[in-house]
Amino acid sequence: MKKMMIARGLVAAFADAGNTAPDVGALLAELNSSFAAFKDSKEKEIAALQQGSEEAKASSAKTEAEISKLQASIDDLSVQMAAAQMNGGAGKLDKEAQAAVDATVSFMKSGEVRADLKKSDDSNGGYLVPKEWDRTITDKLRTVSPLRKLFKVQTTSKPKFSKLYNMHGTGSGWVGEEDARNKTDTPTFKSLDFDTGEIYANPAATQQMLDDAEINLEAFLADEVKTEFAVAENKAFISGDGQKGKPTGLLTYAEGGTNATKHPLGAIKVVKSGNATAVTADSVIDLVYSLPAEYSQGAGFMMNRKTLAAVRKLKDGQGNYLWQPSYQQDQPSTLCGYPVHEVADMPDVAANALCIAFGDFNRAYMILDRKGVSILRDPYTNKPFVQFYTTKRVGGGVDNPEACVLLKVAA
Repeated sequence: MKKMMIARGLVAAFADAGNTAPDVGALLAELNSSFAAFKDSKEKEIAALQQGSEEAKASSAKTEAEISKLQASIDDLSVQMAAAQMNGGAGKLDKEAQAAVDATVSFMKSGEVRADLKKSDDSNGGYLVPKEWDRTITDKLRTVSPLRKLFKVQTTSKPKFSKLYNMHGTGSGWVGEEDARNKTDTPTFKSLDFDTGEIYANPAATQQMLDDAEINLEAFLADEVKTEFAVAENKAFISGDGQKGKPTGLLTYAEGGTNATKHPLGAIKVVKSGNATAVTADSVIDLVYSLPAEYSQGAGFMMNRKTLAAVRKLKDGQGNYLWQPSYQQDQPSTLCGYPVHEVADMPDVAANALCIAFGDFNRAYMILDRKGVSILRDPYTNKPFVQFYTTKRVGGGVDNPEACVLLKVAA
């Protein structure tokens, strides 16, 4: 019996997909065209085989199954390639985006200001990096910043973000089938503004390094600023005072804190440890059950390394450790069954310190990321180095104080 052969056009299309990064639309069109021709020819062969012996019919059924499997593979490839291009992972930059990248590279190397760069003047003496570079910096920042993985990140193009909160108050009641329906109260809303402030880094490079064609300036800039940005913003997300556009930190919204009355929904609840200088096992359990049940599904602990050391020694009444180490890669250890996240900027265990946070942090706190990273080239201040004063506007504040509770070291 004749062995089934795949059409050459289909093989060529798959070879293209494996070795290069062509335009997604063109490649999928070629794949579908080749497959349609291949499928048509095979369907004719199947129809002829089905008129023959039982062996021929079995062969035709096998061929049909192989065609279905191949169709499924093409459909899956279509989805993956389209997703890759939407996320910047495949396909080439469009003409305008590539011009912006080339202009930025030229500016960083020689200070040349091209027309495409002038389009991105941020009115503060610098120039906005291309959106692809902005995305790279943000992605790298997320890898070194634990709080960007825990908190919600909201992107905006404005210097301020306003959010409405439903204060409820809607009236309701029970009535019989023929009873009059009295007028009920209507819900009320309150708004809260989240501002953005400016953080900066000032990486430097030699002119020789900038002239090196092998240096990827996008990666250089992202790698140099990510740590500086992460250190500055992490501290602000935890304890920032909100001055000069700085984020208002999570801990400042605690009961009795400087921002306890700022949020329409109230302050973050505080649970005392029961000891003036230490964390106790009972207080950790109390903390867990102080969080409303609707927020427990995605909840976890947040504390620094020194507090972590103290908590790991806590035992229950039977002498069992509350801490349970993780034996799976990328899975955090647990405390009372909830994951523990290490955040260096949380306070140490000390009298009156808010050393442990527990809750659904993605719902509790919002980071506000304003689009655009600006760079200003400075070849004069620190010769022979060329400095790149890089700024990014970031804000943050508590989104829902009910989604989090804090442990205070106090009797």
